[in-house]
Parts: sequence; C-alpha cells; structure tokens
Amino acid sequence: MLQDHPLQQLFWECTLRCNLHCRHCGSDCKTQSGRLDMPKEDFLKVLDSVARKVDPHQVFVVVSGGEPLMREDIEDCCAAIYGKGFPWGMVTNGLYLTEERLQGLLRAGMHSITISLDGLEADHNWMRGNTQSFLRVDNAISMLVRVSRISFDIVTCVTRRNYPKLQELKEYLIAKGVGRWRIFTVFPVGRAAKDPMMRLSNEEFKGVFEFIRTTRREGRIQLDYGCEGFLGNYEGEVRDHLYTCQAGVTIGSVLVDGSISACTSIRSDFHQGNIYDDDFMEVWEQRYYPYRNREWMHKDDCADCNYFRYCQGNGMHLRDGEGKLLLCHIKRLTKTLTSDAK
Repeated sequence: MLQDHPLQQLFWECTLRCNLHCRHCGSDCKTQSGRLDMPKEDFLKVLDSVARKVDPHQVFVVVSGGEPLMREDIEDCCAAIYGKGFPWGMVTNGLYLTEERLQGLLRAGMHSITISLDGLEADHNWMRGNTQSFLRVDNAISMLVRVSRISFDIVTCVTRRNYPKLQELKEYLIAKGVGRWRIFTVFPVGRAAKDPMMRLSNEEFKGVFEFIRTTRREGRIQLDYGCEGFLGNYEGEVRDHLYTCQAGVTIGSVLVDGSISACTSIRSDFHQGNIYDDDFMEVWEQRYYPYRNREWMHKDDCADCNYFRYCQGNGMHLRDGEGKLLLCHIKRLTKTLTSDAK
C-alpha cells in the first residue's frame, strides 16, 4: 500500500456536452447530455476542501469534458479557480476556440491548453465527424503559437487510417511552429470498442513506438507517447519518464455527477465517493485503496508476468468494471516480436 499520495493534479469534468461526435470517444458524449453541467459553486467547494490540506499552488486543475467550451460560463469558472490560487489548464477539441474566447481564458489565468488533432484535414474531419473541425484546429494552433506565456501541446489519436500519414502530420506541426506533441493509441472503451478502424494491428502498434523513437532522436519536435501503459524495452525512449499509473496516487478527479475518481480516462466505476455526500480530501486521504495497492491485479494475465513489478497491472483505465485487463501493451509488443522472429 502506497503511503505517499500527494495530490498534484485534479481533473474537473465540468460538462458531458460536446460539439462533435468523435469515433473514438470513450465517454460517448453528446450535444445534449442527459446530465446537467456541474455548477461551478459545487466544484469550488471541492477546491476549498483541497486548500484546507495542501497549498493550492501545488495542485494543477485540468478542466475537461465533454467539451469545456460548450459552457458559456467557462471563463468565469476558470477565473474563480485561479482566484482560489489553483493553476489550471484545459483540454479542448478547439472547435469553439476563437480569438475572443482565447483572450478570455488568458485573462482567467490559463496556464496550459491541449488541443486534439487526429490527422490532416480529411483524416481529422473523418475522425471528428465535422467538416470544419480541421480548419478550426488549424486556426487555434496559429493563435496559440503567438502566445508565449502559456504552454500548449497537440494530442493525436493514432488509428488505422492516420497511421500511414504520421510523417506528414509531423511535418505539418513543425511547419506550424508546434513544439510539443503527444500520441496515444485507442483502448477498447466507448465508441472505439466497436470500430475496427480504431484498432491498430500489432505491427502498426509497434510502428507507432518506432516512429516516436525516431522523431525524438531527430529533435525537431518534442514527441511523447501518452501515459497509456507499460512498454517494456521502449520505456525511457518514447517519453520523458518511465511508466507509472498515477491515477489515485497523485491524480484525482471530480466527474460531472459529483463522483470522486482519478484519471478521467477511467470509464469503469472505480469511484471512491461523491462530493455531494463526502468531503473530497477526506476521501483522498482515507480511500483509493484499489489505486494504491495493485496486488489485486496480480491475477489472470498478470499472475505470472515478469513485468508486473514495473507495470503494476497497467493503467486503471484499462480495467473493466470487474477489474479484468482490457489491453496489455507489452503482450501486443511481444506478439509482434514473436511474429518478426518467424
């Protein structure tokens, strides 16, 4: 059982509404969500709970959704977060990021922003289900490269469709002046679980890490693989840190219904409480046992795995509601190596 679990990052799922219908969406968000947006006052009470225990300046709030810019009051929400001493950033698809809204977010104290881009125009629009999406993201990038006082990065979901064009996408981003780029591969949850175009072959899966490794050695753009899972021999070469799942260890979240959870990529019910019934920091300090003691994962495919002491059962977002592992990165890579040997 981990004894040290300093809260360093807090996600706020402020809405489940979204202005796109993406093929890979893990939370199946819709334009009209059946769940109302969380009132900002409710989340601010959570921050008050946090501030009673830790220095707000040491906890980074990530505003997510759904699509945060669907909220007309998001600038006011973020200004209130910043007013309580918490640095914050945002994850957005960029569709509603106009110059006016960007300036409003900057006035509200925004420290960072992540924009999703899943390929060049035809591929990105196919993924996002909107013919204007790429042009809006392209414009958003042009605005952001001119803002020096915040950090921003681009995040890309690699699919069977855009995998052959990663080199072209890289050149586009470099030409736009993007300095940081993250890549992730789909895990089988939500819409992605039912779409074969989301699932890379084992050879393509390995090819993603070869591409990242080569790009990092070039040094023209900072490229990292997301915190998706343990990668064996690729660890130390495709991102700046060795893999650990920090969900429930340094990362917490408040979901739109008030559920107290960890990384918002976790769609199974590993909730630890609810802000409408529990004090957030009491939950953070006293619960989260499944996150902080991973021995319960040491079974099934993980039972005899030599990598378990490093991997610790992979990411919590890769476990279903019964705790079974949905995807093992090292197994996929090992299958590819076995195939190559033949």
